[in-house]
This record gives sequence, C-alpha cells and structure tokens, in this order.
Amino acid sequence: MHAYKFAGDYRLHQAFSFELTALVKESGAEVVIPLPLHPATQKERGFNQVKGLLECQYQSLLITKDQEKPRPQSVKNRQERLATPQPFRLLSSNKVAGKSVVLVDDVFTTGRTMYHAAELIKDAGCKTICGVTLAN
Repeated sequence: MHAYKFAGDYRLHQAFSFELTALVKESGAEVVIPLPLHPATQKERGFNQVKGLLECQYQSLLITKDQEKPRPQSVKNRQERLATPQPFRLLSSNKVAGKSVVLVDDVFTTGRTMYHAAELIKDAGCKTICGVTLAN
C-alpha cells in the first residue's frame, strides 16, 4: 500500500482493485463516492489512490474545503486525527438525497475522515450510508 499510495507505483492498483470493487458492488449502493484528496496532494502524487482502486461507476461529489494544504492525516497521531475539523464540502445534495450511498477510502485508521464524509451525506438526506475501505 505504501508503494502504491506514497511512492506513486500506480500499477499496484491492479493488486487491490478487484477486491475493493467487489465489496463496493456487494453493498448494493446506488451512489458510490470516493473520498477526495486535497488538490495539492493529488498534484504531488499524480493520481487519486482511491479512484485508482475503483473499477465501477462513481461520483466525485465531495471536495476538500481548505485552500491551503493541511498537514497530511498520515503524519498525525491519533489525537490530532480525531481533532480534525470537517475537511469536505458536498457538491450536490440532490444526488444523494433518498439514495443508498457507499463511501470509499483506501485506509481506515481512526475513522475520522469517513465520519466527516458520512456526516455531510447524512445531512443531505441519504436513505442509507456505509463505508468500504481496503485496509484498517
């Protein structure tokens, strides 16, 4: 995972994509939403590691709010991660209202990132919501 995500070995997505996509499809969700990267992180890596793992239709309905790149979650300790304020903005509540939604991320550590995304989707009136990650 480290070689894929941080060293930029995009070819490794093939090692993980089948399993993650199968879990996403198994959820039966109507809307699949990968968690976003900060634009500076995506520019640095050259790809969004979560989107690279998905071999199914998805909608990029979440974006990061911060203009400045915050300190990456991967370098924060548990307490710092749990104290992170809402980093996302939902682009269209109409696309999730009344629908079953699955949020997708690569790694679940404290759950704070997934919690923030789920909070926005719930507030927009989704019918159900679940999360799928490759690792924890």
